[in-house]
Amino acid sequence: MLTAEQNDELTQVEAGTPMGEVLRRYWYPVAFTRELNEFPVKRVELLGEFFALWRSPSGRLGIVPEACPHRKASLAYGVVEADGIRCPYHGWVFDADGECTEQPAERENTAFQNRVKAQAGKVEEMGGLIWAYIGPMPAPELPRFDTYVMEGFRDIGWADLPCNYVQIMENAVDPHHVEFLHGRYFEFVGRHEGFTAPASFGKEHVKIGFTPFEWGIIKRRVLKGASEENDDWKVGHPLVFPYNMRVGGGGIHQMQIRVPINRTTTRFILYTVHSPDGYEHVEQPVIPDYEIPVYDKDGRHVTNYVEGQDIMAWVTQGAITDRTTEHLGRSDIGIAMLRKMFREQMDVVADGGDPLGTIREPHERIDLPCEKDKFHAGGAQFALDFCDMGSTRFSPMLDTIKKIHISAADKIAVEKAAADS
Repeated sequence: MLTAEQNDELTQVEAGTPMGEVLRRYWYPVAFTRELNEFPVKRVELLGEFFALWRSPSGRLGIVPEACPHRKASLAYGVVEADGIRCPYHGWVFDADGECTEQPAERENTAFQNRVKAQAGKVEEMGGLIWAYIGPMPAPELPRFDTYVMEGFRDIGWADLPCNYVQIMENAVDPHHVEFLHGRYFEFVGRHEGFTAPASFGKEHVKIGFTPFEWGIIKRRVLKGASEENDDWKVGHPLVFPYNMRVGGGGIHQMQIRVPINRTTTRFILYTVHSPDGYEHVEQPVIPDYEIPVYDKDGRHVTNYVEGQDIMAWVTQGAITDRTTEHLGRSDIGIAMLRKMFREQMDVVADGGDPLGTIREPHERIDLPCEKDKFHAGGAQFALDFCDMGSTRFSPMLDTIKKIHISAADKIAVEKAAADS
């Protein structure tokens, strides 16, 4: 249980607040690459602030606060030019560093031009996403986590959710919810809608554990019929501080991203790479992105798929969970650990340090620990259940994705048979 003041501090995202300052030390995906290919400027909201994001004809990316420093007209309606973005109102131009490079009606007043600057952030493209950093400079390196740079076939599901990101992140260190929300509740929904829920999600938890590490917290579980030698415990999967969770199994690699758009809106992104053993490269000129359903036509949550069940549990807690009336038990040890980590990183930033997971050295790839044999359910079958009963069922590339997993499994079976003969 938290006091009202502690809950308020934990869930803030605005500039100048302890948690808001922590969050501004990280990079966030703010657009899909294809969006700026289709139109070169986009209005984006991040951490409760609005920005103009753009790509120049030469490919240079930039982000500045939406309000033009001149007289506050929106730069999100600006004209993208070779060296920056031109305000549609009076034509002032700002480059990717925020420098004002042109003031058409002030040509004789160069000293004035030099005094005007927009507070520019940094922007990079990686893995079909446009990433932005809007915190203090110098900016850290954009972490090149394995899912964004590995070989494989990609697709990206997403939804904007009307709740604070912290209650979503607390779910990432709550193993027990799986056997009930995705097990017993899934079976209940299936009985009434006429489908069979995947059995692997309903397995009983015998033991859970959590290990702090350089990127966050590794979540571990032992399920009934398994042991500490199984991947779910021996490897586990990580909460990547402060807004990601890396999951996987059956040749599927996924980063679940929870971007704090503002204090009561979170963009939930399911960035998935399909790369099973035996995978053969499939050309993918554009990475598809698609919105996953949150509500049905009657305004009820759609809960006949895994992530829809999670969304229901997060959103129905309210825009910001009231933690002053909760009752945490022993099974909630991971949630207590995460809240402590948030508090510790507020102190680190207040003391002038870099928070957990900040990286300042150039690098090619960061491999995160993640189980391969999830729920000891078998590779290909887990992958097909993932496709049919999770958010991937809404992908425009579902048929291609399933063929990738079936073909890879067949290839491995043939190779194994040949080796055994």
